Amino acid sequence: MDDIKIGEILLPGDEPTQEKQERTVRAKFWPTLKRAVRQVPLGRDVVAAFYCATDRETPLRVRGVLLAALGYFVMPIDMVPDVLAFIGFTDDIAVLTTAIALINSNIRERHYIAADRALADEDLPETTKS
Repeated sequence: MDDIKIGEILLPGDEPTQEKQERTVRAKFWPTLKRAVRQVPLGRDVVAAFYCATDRETPLRVRGVLLAALGYFVMPIDMVPDVLAFIGFTDDIAVLTTAIALINSNIRERHYIAADRALADEDLPETTKS
């Protein structure tokens, strides 16, 4: 994947675009994570990024970048289809790693605490408990 494509994926977009992206992420995040959690080496960071992206105290641009990356993660059809064992999530991991690296200072301890709680639950929540 080249830098231009990653840059295009991580564009935060305007507020209506972010709202649409947030609805998609909220609807598809937990089911996708349930399928991928064993294959995603940075699962805790991804879940913390979800909580950061859905936290209204997170700056709008940061939320936009995270929602774009998480949106890419939950889309079943992308550059490398997720149905391919092992390699299906490599592009998702690359996008998520890039997004998290760009905004890591905005992921707070409370986001990691929420991630730890969610990952500790036997049945992950279908939506956030905001």
